[in-house]
Amino acid sequence: MTLPGPMGLSMRDRAAEAEVRAGLAAVETGLLEATKSDVPFITEAAQRLVRAGGKRLRPLLVLLAARFGDPEAPGVVPSAVVVELTHLATLHHDDVLDDAEARRRTPGTDAHWDNSVAVLTGDFLFARASHLLADLGPEAVRIQADAFRQLVTGQILETAGPSGDRDPIEHYLEVLAGRAGSLIAVSGRLGALASGAGPEVAGVLARYGELLGVACRLAEDVLDIAGAGGTGGVPRGRPGTTLREGFATLPLLYLRARAEATGSDEDRELCELLTTGRADEPRYAEALRRLRAHPALDLARVAAARYAEQARAALAPLPAGAARGALEDLCDLVTRGRPAPLLASPPASSPASPPLVAAEQRLPEPAQP
Repeated sequence: MTLPGPMGLSMRDRAAEAEVRAGLAAVETGLLEATKSDVPFITEAAQRLVRAGGKRLRPLLVLLAARFGDPEAPGVVPSAVVVELTHLATLHHDDVLDDAEARRRTPGTDAHWDNSVAVLTGDFLFARASHLLADLGPEAVRIQADAFRQLVTGQILETAGPSGDRDPIEHYLEVLAGRAGSLIAVSGRLGALASGAGPEVAGVLARYGELLGVACRLAEDVLDIAGAGGTGGVPRGRPGTTLREGFATLPLLYLRARAEATGSDEDRELCELLTTGRADEPRYAEALRRLRAHPALDLARVAAARYAEQARAALAPLPAGAARGALEDLCDLVTRGRPAPLLASPPASSPASPPLVAAEQRLPEPAQP
């Protein structure tokens, strides 16, 4: 029987689902305990995003990864708490770096307080994660440190932009592998480590996590334009939130590739409007409407689906069972709920299909764990 599970995930085993649910409940308790301070203001600030809820994708992956070893091992739940604390800390810092008035699904921390409180709260969460991590052993510390290095590298690459003749799409996907893929990859690796599943399993789950993380972010890129809510976490309200904040996401990068490849005046005008015309709300809303109907958005859907399928394929070495089935289902979940179906290939009617297909085929393979 298929039962509704965390994040809308369906698990095919009642006992396994009950254990995962119990594990997630223990993670929530651990998050609240870890964010307490002797200073009430710090507790309030640190627990704000914890109490706001969320998908808890990273803790879920830790718990599912642990099912390839001993899911009741004492380090499993603390590992899940560590990765979620780290994720929440990055949200506090991202709000300041991105100058965001609102995060996806929750108000921005720097809008509620000032930037210094947001940054220091993130630092407090990092410190609490490090405290828990120390009890998990030096290998766990090394794994987490390497993931954090990748995350920061992705952030720096995004800030610096592509250099020289570097393809902007390849650069963007490398950024996502660091910013989005690293913490999801470490979730699988830490879950395997804590449960004693072994380094081979840990490597498989880390590769799966990086691919899934990129698929999640690409699905968010699509939903940001399409203006529909879903598992990617983009709000169900105002479309184009990320673009309005000045970020060039994959649909816009594909649009720019088409404009450069064809010299289309219409596409060049649309690129310019989406890049510089955010102050004119009626015209910007019309530009978003045009982008929703553009082949570039379909190509972004294809890219998200491709990464999700690569994530599914990465699981092949693992034994079949409820845990692997749930991980495979997540690949569908992150690219589900869109307003238009996924396309197997770019629209044949587009005059720019060949160069855009070539760009899509340049999607880099994620680094081996």
